[in-house]
Parts: sequence; C-alpha cells; structure tokens
Amino acid sequence: MDVAAVRWLASPEGFAALQELPPYRPGHELADLDRLRGAGHTPEQAAALLTQARLRDRARAKFGEFADGMLFTADGLEQASRLEVAAVHAQRYAHESLATVHDLGCGIGSDAMALSVLGVTVAAIDADPVTARVADANLRPWPDSRAHHGLAEDFEPPADPVRDRVGVWLDPARRVSGVADAAGRTRRVFRLEEMSPPWSFVREVARVVPATGVKLSPSLAHSDVPPGAEAQWVSFDGDLVECAVWFGPLARRRGRSALILSSSRPPVQVDEAMGPAGVDVAATAGSVRLADLGGYLYEPDRAVTRAGLLGAVIGRTGGVEIEPGLGYVGAAVAVDVPFARRFRVTEAMPFNIKSLRAWLRARGITGVTLKKRGIRIDEDQLRRDLRIGRKAGTGDQVTLVLTRVAGQPAVLVVQPD
Repeated sequence: MDVAAVRWLASPEGFAALQELPPYRPGHELADLDRLRGAGHTPEQAAALLTQARLRDRARAKFGEFADGMLFTADGLEQASRLEVAAVHAQRYAHESLATVHDLGCGIGSDAMALSVLGVTVAAIDADPVTARVADANLRPWPDSRAHHGLAEDFEPPADPVRDRVGVWLDPARRVSGVADAAGRTRRVFRLEEMSPPWSFVREVARVVPATGVKLSPSLAHSDVPPGAEAQWVSFDGDLVECAVWFGPLARRRGRSALILSSSRPPVQVDEAMGPAGVDVAATAGSVRLADLGGYLYEPDRAVTRAGLLGAVIGRTGGVEIEPGLGYVGAAVAVDVPFARRFRVTEAMPFNIKSLRAWLRARGITGVTLKKRGIRIDEDQLRRDLRIGRKAGTGDQVTLVLTRVAGQPAVLVVQPD
C-alpha cells in the first residue's frame, strides 16, 4: 500500500467504500476482488479495500469496535499498543495536565488517539510516509492532533517545556527495515543503541523535556533502567506486552514496577516496596528441599517475574522461591494473590521418566497438562516416553510442573486452587 492508496481510503469515497465492506472471508479473496472490481473500483483500490478488511478483522482483538473506523498497515497493527495499554499511557500525561505531547515514532497512531481522547493535543511523526499518513487519517476525529512524515531525531523541543506543558512519547523502531528472519518477518534488534531513534537520543530528550515516556521491549535489562526513572513491565491477559520507561513527573514509582491488565478484572500494580521487609529474597531462593516443599505453588504474572518483583509474592505468602531465577514460589499457606496464580501441590518427586510413567499408569491417568520452567526437554518426545497423548483420555487428568527444586530436576503434580 502506498501513500496514494491511503489518501484515497481516507477520502469520503474511500471511507464510504470501507464502511460498506462485508465481513472479511479468508479464502474468498479472489471472489471479493472481482466483486469490488465489478462495483467500479480500480485494481489498486480493490486491493487496498481488501487489505483493510483483512487487517480490520485482525485489529478487533486489539481495538474492539474502534477498529471499524481506523486504517492499518500490517506492521503498524502488529507493533501498535492495544487500546487498553494506550489508555494507560495517555492517563499519565493527562494526569500531569500536559497540553501537547509529541509522539515520536507514532506508528498507526494508537497512542496518539488515546491521548487525543483525553483532551491532549498530539503532534505526531513517523519515519515511514505510508504509516504517517495512516496515523493522520486515524486522528481525523481530533482536528487539533496531526501526524506527519518525519524523523524523531529532527524533533526540536520548546525553550521551556515545563511552562508550555509539553511532553514527549517515543516508540523507537526495534526492527531492521528490509532485513527479514527465516520466517520472513522483519528482524528485531535488542541492543538499545540499535533502535531508531537510539537510546542515547531518548535519554537526551528526557533530559530536555522532563515529561517523557518511551515504549521498550519487555527484555529491557534491569541495569539499563535510568536512575530516578520508573520502568514498568505491562501484561495483558497474561501476555507480556511491553516495558515502558517513564521520566520526570510521569514516573510515579521510582525503580521497577509491574502493571497487570485484564479484559475481565481491574488493573493490578506491583512495585519494589511490596517485598518482605528485612528478608533477602535472593539469599533464600532455592533453600527449600523437595521433601519439604509447601502445599502450594504460586506462579506470578509474567510482568511481575520480568520486573524482578518476586518479593511481592513472597511477602504475601511467606513462601520462598523454589529455585533461583525460575519465578516459582512454594508456600505452606493458601493466600489470594491478585498478581499470581495459585496451585495446590498434591505430589512432589524427582524427575525420572520411568518413575513418572509408572506413577501415571498406577493412577489411571491418561492426559496431562505440562508446564515447563528450568528444564529443557522436548514435550512431544516426553509425551511419547510417558505414553500420554495430547488428547484427553477416559482416565484422570493432571497438571505436571517440570522444574527444578534446590538445584535438582523435579516434577510437581498440581491442581489449580
């Protein structure tokens, strides 16, 4: 899709044609193209309409009904902040009563839209001309907010951003344009200085404009969190989606924090202050023996684990990490922890395939759910070795946690509690 196609899609004629499209039908693309050509659209217009129908169908998982009024690019949709996460970003800026936010690397404009909804004027730019045009089309309901083609590095901050109530939001490109991996996807970069714009530029913007935030990969190393900033790892429905670093007045909790978002439950926030007072979490990790493992296993949300906030789970449960770095907490008591899933441990044994197979056979178990952490093993081969298939049989079903306890491979038989 080129700029001309986006310009037509954003025109009254193109937008009306989009609204008249029937639901996308995978496998019927050729028939739908013929139908669109028969309705008088050029080949380029028909292809653009069908592409938008396909992307809108995918986009509803991120944007719900708002997807029906938006334009998309394939890469832009994949990289865009989902609606709930963009709203969280925007709330930080709105809470500080900022008048204008410069969105540097706006993509298709999901964050710019969320900011505009809250009454913040957005000046957005993107290095890709097609993506910038798509973002500008998505900002049509808010005339004061616009997106343009440009480079983040060309941003010129105001002389007094605090007085002018100006903030900056950055979403650096973490993919190498024109370089694909074996699966045909644009190759990701992981070094902060390889991003576009690079980390050094982000830090300089944050120095000049105090109200700055940046969206980064969840793989951000704890050692890379700038002093005085807040690095918040965010999950949605169990999927780890980002790490956002907040500077100046946008940093609510200095250091590391986690935000757990859900489509069905209120948000949960976790920070370093929630750990157990006077307890060295790292020093106690791995101190429990398999025979002494408590009756419950806690599996923290991935945002909590990646943020290094296992101490918050330990503080709630009085438990201990069963193996350093794996993130599982064993405890003797059942406690409701809104940022961790609780399992009841019914059996704990050393990991031995022959012994485990005999244990399953003796109990008539014909189906298992496998959870692995800290053990490298081929799941399909293990199922064959245990003579257990993926489909449930007529016998009992169990969940097996294959992990390490006090340095040794172990199997925990658990039930969701």
